[in-house]
Amino acid sequence: MPDRDILVLKGHEVRQLLVNREHELIDVVRRAYTAHGTGNSALPFSSFLRFPNEPQQRIIALPAFLGSDFDVAGIKWVASFPLNLSKGMDRASAIVVLNSPQTGKPEVIIEGSLINGKRTAASAALAATFLQGKRKASRVGIIGCGFINFEVVRFLLASNPEISELLLFDLDSARAIDFKHNCQNFSAGVSVEVAKDVDSILESTPLISLATTALKPHIGDLSRCASGSTILHVSLRDLTAEAILSSDNVVDDIDHVCREQTSVHLAEQLVGNRNFIRCTLADVMLGNAPARRDDEGVTVFSPFGLGILDIAVGQYIYQLASSQGEGTVIQSFLPESSQRNGHSK
Repeated sequence: MPDRDILVLKGHEVRQLLVNREHELIDVVRRAYTAHGTGNSALPFSSFLRFPNEPQQRIIALPAFLGSDFDVAGIKWVASFPLNLSKGMDRASAIVVLNSPQTGKPEVIIEGSLINGKRTAASAALAATFLQGKRKASRVGIIGCGFINFEVVRFLLASNPEISELLLFDLDSARAIDFKHNCQNFSAGVSVEVAKDVDSILESTPLISLATTALKPHIGDLSRCASGSTILHVSLRDLTAEAILSSDNVVDDIDHVCREQTSVHLAEQLVGNRNFIRCTLADVMLGNAPARRDDEGVTVFSPFGLGILDIAVGQYIYQLASSQGEGTVIQSFLPESSQRNGHSK
C-alpha cells in the first residue's frame, strides 16, 4: 500500500474476520501479556476525558507500543456512555489506529468496539484458565448482562469445555432474560438460568465474571463464595476495598490498575500500600508466581484493560484483512511529503 494511503476496516468487516477465532485471539492476548511482562512494551497511562455533569460518561485514550514479535504501535480511543442503553444504542464505541514503529505513519483505522470486547473477553478467559488451579469450574456466574459479558461467555466456553451451566444476574431483569436467550442460541449444550440476586451467584458458582457499569462498589462480602472461587473483576469497581483486601489479588499491571478509583485503587488508599496485590497474570503465565495463594480462598483478577491488547488484536485483524483483501483503502489520505515538494522542515 503506498505510504500516503490508509486502510479502513468497518465494524461488519471486523466481525466477519473474527468469526470462530476465539482460540487465536486468546493466544494473541497471551503473547501480548508475555511481551509486556518481560519489558518489551511502552505503555503510558490511559487518559480519561470526563464530563463534569455526567460522571458515568467518559472517553478514554489508550496509547501503546508492543515489541517482541509484534512490533506495533497505536492507540484506542474508546467512549463509554452507559446512558446510551436507554436510547437503544450501544454503550461503547471506539476506533483503533495502528502506526508504523519505523516511520510513525498511521497505516490502518479499525472499528474498535469489537476489539475492545474481544480483547477483554480473551483476557478474562486466559485468567480463568491460569488462575482456577486444579479445580475447573463447570458452573459460571455472570453478573452484568451486557456486550462485554456476552463476549466473556463466548470465550469462556471456547477455552473451558468443562463449563455446562451459566447463572446470570442483571439489575434489569429484561436484559438478563434477553442475555439468556442469546446464550442459548450459540451454546445449546449449556444450561442457562437467571438468578434472583447477586448473592445466589456468589454462593453457588466458583467462577464469576463481573462486567457492570457500576461507578461505586456494591459487593462487600466474599465470605459466602464457594471455596477456591475465582472472580474475574472485569468492570473493576464492583468490589469494596475490604472485599479486595480479603482476597488473593492478581492484576494485569499494578501501576495501571491502581488508578481512577478502581476497587484496587480504593484498597491502596485505605491501607497505604500495594502489598495486597500478589502478582500479575503474566507472572503466573511465566511461572514466576503460583496460580493461587491457596486452594481455599477467593482469587480476584482485576484487569485495568491495557492498550497493548488493543493494538495486538488490531494488528492481528490488520494481517487477516490484508491477506484476504478486506477493507477500504483511502488513497492519498496523508498529504504529499514536504520533502518532495521542496518545503522541507
